Amino acid sequence: MVINMKTMYRKLIPISILSIFFFSCDTDNNGDSTPPGSVSIVEVTPTSGGGIIAYQLPEDNDLLFVQADYTDAQGNSVFRTSSFHNSSIEITGFVTTEEVTIELTAVDENKNVSKPVTVQFNPLESYIYSVQESLTLTEDLGGVRVNWTNPNEKTVYVFLDIDDGSGDIETRILSSSNKNANTFVRGLKSVETDFSARVEDLSGNTTQSTSLGKYTPLFEEKIDKSTWTLVSNLSVNGNAWEGRTVKFWDDVIDTAASGVDDSYFIIWRDQNGGVLNWPLDIVIDLNKEVKLSRFTVWQRAFWYGGPQGEPYYYQEENLKSFELFVSNDKATWESLGSFDIGDPRDASGNIPSEALEQGANGHDFEFEFITQSFRYLKFSITSNYGSDTYVHGSEISLFGIDNL
Repeated sequence: MVINMKTMYRKLIPISILSIFFFSCDTDNNGDSTPPGSVSIVEVTPTSGGGIIAYQLPEDNDLLFVQADYTDAQGNSVFRTSSFHNSSIEITGFVTTEEVTIELTAVDENKNVSKPVTVQFNPLESYIYSVQESLTLTEDLGGVRVNWTNPNEKTVYVFLDIDDGSGDIETRILSSSNKNANTFVRGLKSVETDFSARVEDLSGNTTQSTSLGKYTPLFEEKIDKSTWTLVSNLSVNGNAWEGRTVKFWDDVIDTAASGVDDSYFIIWRDQNGGVLNWPLDIVIDLNKEVKLSRFTVWQRAFWYGGPQGEPYYYQEENLKSFELFVSNDKATWESLGSFDIGDPRDASGNIPSEALEQGANGHDFEFEFITQSFRYLKFSITSNYGSDTYVHGSEISLFGIDNL
């Protein structure tokens, strides 16, 4: 057998070069075993439930982050990290003003860790106490409005215990990081009710539950629809085929089982100038004054020519988004907000069972505040699920104070 040494030499050169390259990389990544220097503490600023430790970084070309290790008020071992781009680290998870001990270390890209620096300081009392002291309740339609202030803008959980005397205490969990939180608890009986609350932070620290007093939620009722009439000159034509605009408030909710009830409106472009000119307005004269707290909207359910027994929810001709306006003179309108049913369909058009159930139960929308009294309602449809020919809708129900 004859060996060509020149050919063999050419083959060996690339292998040798690669070996040197990988050996060099391996040395660069793992050869540095020198830990970085320690951080130098500049200042400690106590905060509510923690503190901010400012420091000077050591001189190290491959410094990665600074780590703080400590034990929080729950006895948990906690660590926080701060990038080498920063010069401070925030410590949280404490409740009282007792002295705490923090260890700071610098870590480089090769996971070398510096000698720890110990820092001791006294945090300020946790913000959960000031949040609890600021809690106030206001009686409202069907429930109470809960307010609190949170100057630190840290996430808190308010556990609201509700005792209406029925024997069962209900707990609602409210959460916010807003400086001025305002949330509504609905679905309560209009009876004198005892309220108490405790506040918890993200670390599990909690206050004791304290009484907020007795309140009686205002009576909320479904607005009677028997007086409602269509303001046709301000409304789109929804009377195509078997559909009728006035069926939007006939108190009959369309079902998927059969087309017998036909309880929906059908807006057809051919009866409205040949185009769906958004928004499509339906204006209703309630013939009385009301105030609203919430409302429910239903889509058309029956699917002509569709899969047997499958509802038409979220299909192209059903209404999707809309805006509500109210007025007392049909000339000056106040917006109550923009609303969207949403689109739960995946890329293949499949719809989760819970979304179909919601379509059958109706889509509930709440107002942030109780509306002013009004007589006229404008339901202004802004989109459907894709059709440029038809828009369908089955029913609307309003809740609040009727016949003021």
